[in-house]
Amino acid sequence: MARAAKEVNEAKLNASAPSLLLSLKPKSRAAGAKLFGQSWLPKGAPRAIILLAHGYAEHLGRYEHVAKTFTDAGLAVYALDHWGHGRSDGARGFVPHFSVFLDGMAALLDVVQHRHPKTPRILLGHSMGGLIAAHHLLEHQSAYCAAILSGPAVQPGTPPSAATQIIGRLLSAIAPHMGLITLEADAVSRDPQVVADYMADPLVYHGKMSARLASEMLRAMMEIQEKAVAIHCPLLVVHGSLDRLAAASGGAALVQAVSSSDKEFRALNGLYHEVFNEPEREAVLAGVLSWIDARIS
Repeated sequence: MARAAKEVNEAKLNASAPSLLLSLKPKSRAAGAKLFGQSWLPKGAPRAIILLAHGYAEHLGRYEHVAKTFTDAGLAVYALDHWGHGRSDGARGFVPHFSVFLDGMAALLDVVQHRHPKTPRILLGHSMGGLIAAHHLLEHQSAYCAAILSGPAVQPGTPPSAATQIIGRLLSAIAPHMGLITLEADAVSRDPQVVADYMADPLVYHGKMSARLASEMLRAMMEIQEKAVAIHCPLLVVHGSLDRLAAASGGAALVQAVSSSDKEFRALNGLYHEVFNEPEREAVLAGVLSWIDARIS
């Protein structure tokens, strides 16, 4: 698997400047791409560091309120816009290979290890970011004391037929940029203001997911289902029971499959896909924070 470089714009890596700029190493399938990152720091030394992987089509800026919850509790948060997302380089709705997302997370981990070498680290991934985080753990779980996945895209909300999968792989090979899938904006949250903000956000991609990205995600889903047993760190999965974008059964199956002795699946009754953006967000985040506190105490 291609690995990320520890090539970072050091001028921007200081406590007073929250922005990060990461560059992917020549071995990456997106060599030289620049990825935009952000850090949110608490007052005083952080008790732990959260590394956050956002979902498909969105960007790290949508997690400002999540970061505030954690920084108010003495935790630092580091995140990046994945390749092809937000302020990062890359074609929207496309990826040359799923490993490019993993390259970005490895680069972010390098930054955190450099800046906070002795502080406990926790991995947090939402939706496609949950899928990315699960794969990231396969190679880097020794760097984390725990992991949390929110609505992880381990199984699609509507499983494609065998014929659709074959056609998708063919299009990925011969027409990789062809648009295939558009997400339902009103499936992200039951809060109409969240949906309106999502639709109006210029950094959110509202076009179709390409054949290549759809194929790469489906392949990554099947691969993590096969390799989940290799994950043994403490794991919490939270999933809205009415999630139409990522099947809650996938999150439950992932928790069942991992080898962790400390693992939990929380089905949040009546919630949609973005559990941190639902009307119950404060209670959901409080529950996650309580779980984190128990693992870093």
